[in-house]
Amino acid sequence: GQDDRVCAYASLIASIEATTPKYTTVNVLADKEETGSGGNTGVQSEFLRTYIFDLAAIFGANGRDVLSKSKCLSADVSAGFDPNFADVYEKNNSSYLNHGTALVKYTGSRGKSGTSDANAEFTGEIRTMLNENNILWQTAELGKIDQGGGGTVAVFLAKLNIDVIDIGVPVLSMHAPFEVVSKIDVYSTYEACLAFLNN
Repeated sequence: GQDDRVCAYASLIASIEATTPKYTTVNVLADKEETGSGGNTGVQSEFLRTYIFDLAAIFGANGRDVLSKSKCLSADVSAGFDPNFADVYEKNNSSYLNHGTALVKYTGSRGKSGTSDANAEFTGEIRTMLNENNILWQTAELGKIDQGGGGTVAVFLAKLNIDVIDIGVPVLSMHAPFEVVSKIDVYSTYEACLAFLNN
């Protein structure tokens, strides 16, 4: 059952911590992001908080402390600038194909509604990490803030007191039957995630 899985995972974490005692990496996969992250497998459910608290308890740590000291990359895609629909993009604040992974400080719609808006310190930390590892990156937003926009799970993770920022591959024609991405951007996103996990 669930207890067996938590214990098995705790054993794995313990073996990892034997070689890297300062930090532990936990990757969480969730679904239902496109429908609001509801349900018991979406990020709005209690599963993440409960899971982290259970893991913390096994190691004698306080779950709230673990969450407040956690850092997260919310890996999602960014809306790449589309010249065919230029009027819904802010040209100077858009991501472009072949310019590297896109760092998105805030998402949301009609302004910054429904966003986490990553704090300046964590944004600076990630920018420094990208620069020090010579990773190709750019900043972005999800279209003009008064044109609708979109959101990610970052807002729900921020509610748990986790430092979180969105990062990902720019996509041309997002959610259309035919989407286009750049291999350069995919690879730089991979490099960014790897650097973050090794940081």
